[in-house]
Amino acid sequence: MRYWLMKSEPDTYSVDDLAKASEPAMWEGCRNYTVRNFFRDSMADGDLAFFHHSNATPSGIVGTMRICGDAFPDPTQFDPNSDYFDPKAPADGSRWICRNVQLIRKFERIIPISELRETPGLEAMLLLARGQRLSVMPVTEAEWNIINGLHGL
Repeated sequence: MRYWLMKSEPDTYSVDDLAKASEPAMWEGCRNYTVRNFFRDSMADGDLAFFHHSNATPSGIVGTMRICGDAFPDPTQFDPNSDYFDPKAPADGSRWICRNVQLIRKFERIIPISELRETPGLEAMLLLARGQRLSVMPVTEAEWNIINGLHGL
């Protein structure tokens, strides 16, 4: 099992939106080749992820979710009405990949980045690296356990 952190701006897709989903929801619209490769090559059914609200006040971790099923072509790459449309996407859908996720738990409080920066054991966490812009990134098992401990889990 691997652990991940997945970012979304809450005005685009929030933890509350995911909580309303009656079945696993598609995490679409990632247009970065590193993220595509994580989805395709590293992430697996049953992996766990933190849901992180980015560009929020405060930005931080708001819950946990489970990766459901296999990676599949992101249908938004073919939709000319989508913000994520890619006119150069090949017909086989191999350029952009997405994953289904299901909420496990919405945290009672946001764990802000400022708190993560001050937490021993998280000094090397990719999220906290200067210039880090990925919307999906791996989390170590130790980081997973420390952050869940901040929430009392």
